Amino acid sequence: MPYRGRMPRHTLTREQIVQAAVELLDAEGLEGLNMRALGKRLGSAATAVYWHVDSKDNLIALAADQAWSEIALPDLTATGWRTAAAATANGLHAMLTRHPWLVQAFGSFLMFGPAKARYDDHTLAVYEAAGFTGALADQAAATVFTFVLGNALGPAAAASLSRKLSGDGNAEQLMRDSMAEAREIAAQFPRLRARLETPTAGYATAPDDTFALGLQALLDGLDARLAGRRASTAPGE
Repeated sequence: MPYRGRMPRHTLTREQIVQAAVELLDAEGLEGLNMRALGKRLGSAATAVYWHVDSKDNLIALAADQAWSEIALPDLTATGWRTAAAATANGLHAMLTRHPWLVQAFGSFLMFGPAKARYDDHTLAVYEAAGFTGALADQAAATVFTFVLGNALGPAAAASLSRKLSGDGNAEQLMRDSMAEAREIAAQFPRLRARLETPTAGYATAPDDTFALGLQALLDGLDARLAGRRASTAPGE
C-alpha cells in the first residue's frame, strides 16, 4: 500500500523508504525505480529521500537485503541436512519469484548486507552439516545457488517483458503474435514439434515440477559425492 500524505524529511525513516522501494521495484522493476517516483509514492520530495539514502545503488542494496531477510532458515539441530538444503533452496526460489527485479540486479549492482550474509552463513552450515568441508562446502552451496538463480530467470524475464509490452498499448496481442511466430519456428524441428503437438504444451516453458525434480537430482548428486568420499576414507581401505 503506497504511503499517503506528504512526509517531511524529518518524519521519513530509512525503513519506510526501503519498504516503499521494494514495493515500487516489485511493481515497476529496476527500470521503474527513481527517486522522484519513490518520493511520490512516499508523499515526499525526492530530496528528502536522498537525505536518508545516499544513492540509487545504495537503495537497491538495502531493498535487496530486506528481500533476503524474508527467507526462513531451518534449524539444523532439528532437521537433516537434505531437508534443510531443500527448504533453503525453495525459500530462495520463492523469494526471487516474489521479487523478480532482484534477479535482474545481480548483473548490475553490488548487493550485500546483514540478511544476505546471514543466509550465506547458514547455507554453508547446511553443507558442513552434511560432511562437506572447506572449499567443498563453498562449492556445494554455490552449485545449489546457481541452480536456483537459473530457475528464477524465466519468471524475471517474463515480468520484465510484460512491463515492456504493456507500454505499447496492446500487450496481450503482441505476446500472442510473438508466441505464434516462435511456435512456427520451433515446429521446423522434430522434437520441438512433437512437444508442441501435446495438449498441454507451451513453447519456452518447462513442465510442472521441473524445479523440484532438478533440486532433488542435484541433492542426490551431492549425497552420492559424500558417500564416495566416505567409502574412500573408510578404515582398512
